[in-house]
Amino acid sequence: MPTDLESARRNMVESQLKGRGISDLKVLDAFLRVPRHEFVQPRFRSQAYRDSPLPIGEGQTISQPYMVAVMTETADVHPGLRILEVGTGSGYQAAILAEMGADVFSVERIPLLAERARVLLEALGYHVAIRVGDGTLGWPEEAPFDRILVTAGAPDVPTPLIEQLSLNGSVIIPVDDGFSQVLSIVRKTDRGVIEERRERCTFVPLIGQYGWKGP
Repeated sequence: MPTDLESARRNMVESQLKGRGISDLKVLDAFLRVPRHEFVQPRFRSQAYRDSPLPIGEGQTISQPYMVAVMTETADVHPGLRILEVGTGSGYQAAILAEMGADVFSVERIPLLAERARVLLEALGYHVAIRVGDGTLGWPEEAPFDRILVTAGAPDVPTPLIEQLSLNGSVIIPVDDGFSQVLSIVRKTDRGVIEERRERCTFVPLIGQYGWKGP
């Protein structure tokens, strides 16, 4: 018999994802398999499958499931794709990408969160390379990347991330537009860089040399 958490996960996929237009079956299947409740603090486990972000400590959050799904579907993930994630946080987005067969590299500026995510992802059997550093600088030693997903809101698209894209690769990033944030897709083509802006969203600030200045 399914547990309450398993039922809640299925309901999340049906109502919050499929019900709001997420149609990629590979994405939906990954969300069914990855246990989001493992990525939240114990006191929030009963809320793990609600349609909202949740605090994970250090002033950071695990993103709303729908926004994780939007970013994942936009990335058109398939096995073998090299993906850089900027902002490891809880490790949930990295787990979704790894579940879909991508080679995932993730940068987190807060050492405690990076270590927690590393331990949890290993325990769940996900192979994700994690380093502590300024994510706005990317991970030049592992570039180029086919996709770069930024899980924090930026004042603009960091130049190093565009430089570290492979040809026809894309950066998916929330960008401040003066009122809130807009999810932007920046593609590197043989005709130059093309930016497309999508829906409004809310993420924690991207801190770093090419982001907002931190404390």
